[in-house]
Amino acid sequence: MHVEGVPFARDGARFTRDFDDFVAWLTTKTDKTATCRLARIDWQTIGRIIQRVGEELSDGEQLRDLSAISIDEVAWRKGHRYLTLIGDHHRRCVVWGCEGKGKAAADEFFAALDPELLAEHPAPQPEAPEPTEPVEIQQESLQPPGPNPEAPDAEHHVGKRAATLTAVSMDMTGGYAKSIREHAPQAVICIDNYHVVQLATKALDEVRREHWNELRQAGNKHAAKEFKGSRWALLKNPENLTDTQLDTLARLHAAGGKVPRAWAMKEMVRAIFAPGLTVDAVDELIDRLLARLSRSRLKPFVRLGRTIRKHRAGILAARRLNLSNARAEAMNNKVKLIVRRAYGFHSAKAALALVHLTCGPVTLTLPHERAFA
Repeated sequence: MHVEGVPFARDGARFTRDFDDFVAWLTTKTDKTATCRLARIDWQTIGRIIQRVGEELSDGEQLRDLSAISIDEVAWRKGHRYLTLIGDHHRRCVVWGCEGKGKAAADEFFAALDPELLAEHPAPQPEAPEPTEPVEIQQESLQPPGPNPEAPDAEHHVGKRAATLTAVSMDMTGGYAKSIREHAPQAVICIDNYHVVQLATKALDEVRREHWNELRQAGNKHAAKEFKGSRWALLKNPENLTDTQLDTLARLHAAGGKVPRAWAMKEMVRAIFAPGLTVDAVDELIDRLLARLSRSRLKPFVRLGRTIRKHRAGILAARRLNLSNARAEAMNNKVKLIVRRAYGFHSAKAALALVHLTCGPVTLTLPHERAFA
């Protein structure tokens, strides 16, 4: 059997190139059911078309000239299954993605960024010991540990493209920072300010739930029921509160206790990231905040203070470089909408291909538009 490529179809495809492009464009605009009915093919076939078109349009050029990037994960299926997405701050789009999260996903990105490093510096393979070697190993084990002159050089080589990265914005979860310090040590790690405020809100919610449980255990069910309705009065921003929620918040402040103190510390964290403040002013405010959190005698806020102290350099760097993960979070919402609109994918490759077609630096055109271009 002799197989020959044709200009009107992709390799391994059973449809024409125009039909593939039409289906790929349609999946970025509508849901699965409408695409299946209009194209008269099943969803598994649509997934293969998306993957085929995405691989052709994503030819590796999207990883060129990267300087400031964002890294974040988004859930795409039940069971804690995530996609890690890399965004370019300058082009404002998703340039790379893979299944999983944490350090392993970031390492995979750097391997795709500089694939030549894997060929130049392969991972060392353990050698098989000689028959007489166990006795020598046993004798050497009695010696105190020290530097081994015969050990391979442990210095990590920075790739050519990874060396051009200047800043990486991220949140405080996962092992992304560890991988970036290993593969791109010159890049400045910027901690998104939104996630710092989010941690403060979660700490306030922990104090609120703790106080609610104390009221229930004390047998004061009526007070516990009334306090339960004050959740959004505490967690929402003051400028977004309704008149009823403002009255509830005023009653909580009049009653006193740890809940109003926790609310005040949450607002202190929000005030640090108010627009118009200089980096020096934010640095001074963080000093005052850390002192207040360490003396709060509230465990959630004490932990919050330790977290802010640990990531202080990244928080100030984000303020200095004016970088945040706001665009990445917006793209995550768009990715969730894509997955929800498709009613689930059978493989992460199909989901990533559709993400690249919708949020990536590619331009999909319909066959008749390309003919008249």
